[in-house]
Amino acid sequence: MITLSWIIERLLVKPTEGSLTDVVITADWRCNGTQDQYSGTCYGSCSFQPPTGEFTPYPDLTQEQVLGWCYANGVDQAAIEANVTQQINDQINPPVVTLPLPWVPVAVAEPVVVADSPVV
Repeated sequence: MITLSWIIERLLVKPTEGSLTDVVITADWRCNGTQDQYSGTCYGSCSFQPPTGEFTPYPDLTQEQVLGWCYANGVDQAAIEANVTQQINDQINPPVVTLPLPWVPVAVAEPVVVADSPVV
């Protein structure tokens, strides 16, 4: 089973915007996925317009709130999660593989016989 997790890695903030302070204008996000030893990731940035209604002071922001802003401003959560899931599935079942060239003989090592030595 693939486990997906979203994180906000960085926030870009305008120190002042009108009468507001520490206004988030950009969030850098990442979606990570894992299954056993396989992993995938997708990352990006999302920019926001200055707030016009309710304002949450910077110290009171939560990661879930900022991720919600990202999803509401063009980050397609389902598409990103599908991409990360496909990365992992492609590692488990590669859609493309490299085979040896058919015209190049494959060298097979001859077995080495070690003479039996008497047990003392």
